[in-house]
Amino acid sequence: MNAQQKPIRMLLTGGGTGGHLFPGIAAAEALCRRLPGSEIMFIGTRRKMDQTSLSGYGFATRSIHCLGIKGKSILSLLQALAVLPLSFFEAACHILRFRPDLVLGVGGYVTGPVVAMARILGKPTVIHEQNSVPGLANRKLGRLVDRICCSLPGSEEYFPAGKVVLTGNPVRRQILELAQGLQESRERTDLTIMVLGGSQGAHRVNELAVEALIRYKKSAPRDLKVIHQTGVADEDMVRSRYAAFGIEAQVAPFFTDMATLYAQADLLISRAGATTLAELAILGKPAILIPYPSAADNHQEKNGRHYVKGGGAVMLPERDLTDVKLADAVEQLAGDPARRRGIAGKMRELAYPRAAEEIVNVCLQLLADR
Repeated sequence: MNAQQKPIRMLLTGGGTGGHLFPGIAAAEALCRRLPGSEIMFIGTRRKMDQTSLSGYGFATRSIHCLGIKGKSILSLLQALAVLPLSFFEAACHILRFRPDLVLGVGGYVTGPVVAMARILGKPTVIHEQNSVPGLANRKLGRLVDRICCSLPGSEEYFPAGKVVLTGNPVRRQILELAQGLQESRERTDLTIMVLGGSQGAHRVNELAVEALIRYKKSAPRDLKVIHQTGVADEDMVRSRYAAFGIEAQVAPFFTDMATLYAQADLLISRAGATTLAELAILGKPAILIPYPSAADNHQEKNGRHYVKGGGAVMLPERDLTDVKLADAVEQLAGDPARRRGIAGKMRELAYPRAAEEIVNVCLQLLADR
């Protein structure tokens, strides 16, 4: 690849969940390390999740009025279509003011109007797909953009041949640094289990995990500690249930310092979001996956299958799951450190530690070719 020496101006767009934003943050950080002085602008939604996820990174941020389309009621669909002209106009204004050298979309409905407008204005465009099954915006944009970066094998089939590069799913710098610093864990008398329902929480996972861990605690031969991300709605319920049974638990609607918390975890109970799975793979953390059954195109279960097939995780479909079954799965893994180490090793083999750098390579090669 021809070396791109000068700093560039990159516009990134995406959002709606942390899973969409964090890969974009990782790619932006990798670009700034590669080409110091490069300027980054994020265009996201007005949702609080986007603002919270982006805070503290020092990147310029903008937002546009935009609503999701897929799976909506007729009224919501009409509202989303009605606001589209405004979405395109605002996207054009941000692009013309920032004058990016390249636009990278990382998923979510906001990506659609921004990347499409960038293409209309003649800007080089790249999208990154985190999931095994692309979302609606990326599927449509795949026909327009110059390059498509994919995270998991098999997702290439949804896009035009010749545009796709398998890069993996980038994770934040703090996670990579933690992975480099982790050493083989020594046998301890306590066990820390981390529960993740995704960046917005998951009511059913919260219910199942709390009751399962209470069951496990009653027969556990070791001290149990829990780190539980609940989402806003279930925080009080989860905290009170743990307290009632004397379980030491760190409970919050949303955690920002994930690296510190991951470092403490011996086992995870988690949804199967693509970015969470990428982070667990980098860190080599054994996990019990409970995919979100209503995810678009059942993509979480398909995400999870990739890691289960590789030996890096255990998957329990929510439709058949009870707290008793989950408690049994926890007990089997908690009581077998050798099995946990084996799963952890398989998980690491499925990681793409240079995913962010590979996406930057794709972007810079596109600029060099043009």
